[in-house]
Amino acid sequence: MSKTGSAPAMVTVLASGSLATVQDLGRPGYAAIGVTRSGAADVPALRLANRLVGNAESLAAIEATFGGVVLRFHGATLMALTGAPVPADVDGRAIGMNGPVWVDSGAILRLGIPSSGLRSYIAIRGGIAVQEVLGSRATDLLSGLGPAPLSAGRELPVGPAPADWPSVTQAPVGGLAEVPILRLRPGPRDDWFEPDALQTLCGHAYEVTSESNRVGLRLAGPQLRHRVSRELPSEAMVRGAIQVPASGKPVLFHVDHPVTGGYPVIGVVEEADLAAAAQARPGSRVRFRCLPGLR
Repeated sequence: MSKTGSAPAMVTVLASGSLATVQDLGRPGYAAIGVTRSGAADVPALRLANRLVGNAESLAAIEATFGGVVLRFHGATLMALTGAPVPADVDGRAIGMNGPVWVDSGAILRLGIPSSGLRSYIAIRGGIAVQEVLGSRATDLLSGLGPAPLSAGRELPVGPAPADWPSVTQAPVGGLAEVPILRLRPGPRDDWFEPDALQTLCGHAYEVTSESNRVGLRLAGPQLRHRVSRELPSEAMVRGAIQVPASGKPVLFHVDHPVTGGYPVIGVVEEADLAAAAQARPGSRVRFRCLPGLR
């Protein structure tokens, strides 16, 4: 097929690594019926990957957690890798990040292990065209909506190629911070904690534990002590909320977070910083910087 042809009809997953899912921009607007937004954990990386192959930014791509994905392409097309920098090759030929890559029909893409970060994105011209659920093709690991996590042998349909072609051959992308700084606004329940709790949270590094996933980043570090001991009725939660259970160990709600929670939220991380949180791998550290409060 010439490079002006259409996208392939399908790709086959030969290996899925530790976790690979289909993700787009998620399902906004369904919290009232108990459905969280879900979608790509690193939204800017997903958007960039799509732009690099000429797709609309909202199309579905593959989110590979800690690399290890192997795909076979059925049809020649463009693909792009973004997010966590990962060694990759197509039929043994090394390819780079953040630029469109032409692959021939029958070609096999192999991802290694990211040198830093956690989540890489594979966009294919035309997008992954699995069935939509509530207007999205995203896998929501908490609710079970959307396609199951990818596994070997899974065949993924690819949508029709867009009319436009990408205009860049390489996107300038900065490196990932070794210790990302996440800006947060105090509240809405910071008054449920001892007066020094926010200072403690913003004055120390917290380690991302191995219990972290797309639901939340579970953090280890200095304890945040509750001042109010009475039970808090469940209330609405948003991505970026830092909920603190009785243990005093903060949990940063991630893309597949529950829409309600019963522990006080000491602060909410800025939307613009959540992509950096999405690339924090277990064992790494994050720091918080307090901004003026919500109340």
